[in-house]
Amino acid sequence: MALLRTSNPALNARTFADLRRDPTAPPMTLDGTVNKAALLLFLVVVPAAWVWSQVRTAFDPSVVAPWILVGGIGGFIAAIVTILKKEWSPVTAPVYAALEGLVLGGLSALLETKYPGIVVQSVGLTFATLAAMLIAYRTGLIKATEKFKLGVVAATGAIALYYVVGLILSLFHVAMPFLQGNSTASIVVSGIIVVVAALNLILDFDFIDTGVASGAPKYMEWYGAFGLMVTLIWLYLEILRLLAKSRSRR
Repeated sequence: MALLRTSNPALNARTFADLRRDPTAPPMTLDGTVNKAALLLFLVVVPAAWVWSQVRTAFDPSVVAPWILVGGIGGFIAAIVTILKKEWSPVTAPVYAALEGLVLGGLSALLETKYPGIVVQSVGLTFATLAAMLIAYRTGLIKATEKFKLGVVAATGAIALYYVVGLILSLFHVAMPFLQGNSTASIVVSGIIVVVAALNLILDFDFIDTGVASGAPKYMEWYGAFGLMVTLIWLYLEILRLLAKSRSRR
């Protein structure tokens, strides 16, 4: 969520294929991508904080349901449009970030009501993981070799298939083993998923470096930032899920 270079559907080997390059126009840069990623993160946080405040003001977790639904469906559509129309990413990427903020704010508020302090822990672990992966990538501690990429791709594909099967089975009121619940096995599986999500950051960093080195069009800064945000949002949600499972055992 075409997977040769990275399992992130927004950042794969064919992303730079057939891109129209204007030799007179400024190319994609690392600083530009970082700045746009920071802006997208801001656009995630603002609506998330707003939805959070609605729950805290109303003292009713059910008020988040419409926002989660709107954000989830809208964010999915915005992501698909961004992937299919990369040149639209300066517009669609911010829209995606804002809509996903509604989802994150709603889910975070629900779990914070049940497990006080879980959101601060999840946010802290997410950014700590991002920093650790960036350091590991920049220092060469973890190298994005072809074998590494294929391994992460295979693991991510297996996780995606696992979730899809679980979703289908849930429609028939059948629980997927280790997907729900707080058993030791379920927590271990969630921990493995968190590790795989974190490793996807390495592939995303490599993708962005590849775009910069190849002189990709300027709008690809937005696209690269969008792809990185997809992984960060997934990582945060998986950490949130893992902590919720652990806290529910107390």
